[in-house]
Amino acid sequence: MTIMIKKFLIALSFITVSLTFAQKNKDQQAVSEASEKLRSAMISGDKTILESLILPELTYGHSSGHIDNAKEFVEKLVSKQSDFLTIENTNQSIQIVDKTAIVRNNLYGKTADLGKEPGEVNLDILYVWSKTKSGWKLLARQAVKAEKK
Repeated sequence: MTIMIKKFLIALSFITVSLTFAQKNKDQQAVSEASEKLRSAMISGDKTILESLILPELTYGHSSGHIDNAKEFVEKLVSKQSDFLTIENTNQSIQIVDKTAIVRNNLYGKTADLGKEPGEVNLDILYVWSKTKSGWKLLARQAVKAEKK
């Protein structure tokens, strides 16, 4: 009887670990997809898509030190005050902790911000995503200028 219980517990443990690993993979894929939608929406300035990807409590930190709230973040992209012509995300890593995702990547982009000369940005970025009933939503973002290598 005790051998049966041990085998059952080992099998149960294996199943639990397998399900947990599968869920993390599923969450990582969903966060990756949300990150790609955000990248695309930041280029297009699509207000509906931008608003669907963020939480109202969003804090969006720029490499200059300026911080935008959710409304400011969306408005600057929609009005082209902040205008990304291209965004390339590289070296992306995603770590899932319960219902939070920590995403790091390098962002290289070409800009044409309203009232400014065209420019380029090379940033290292930290994103914090939160899992909600309607999917993964951006809660926080902080950028720093990438180190020159």
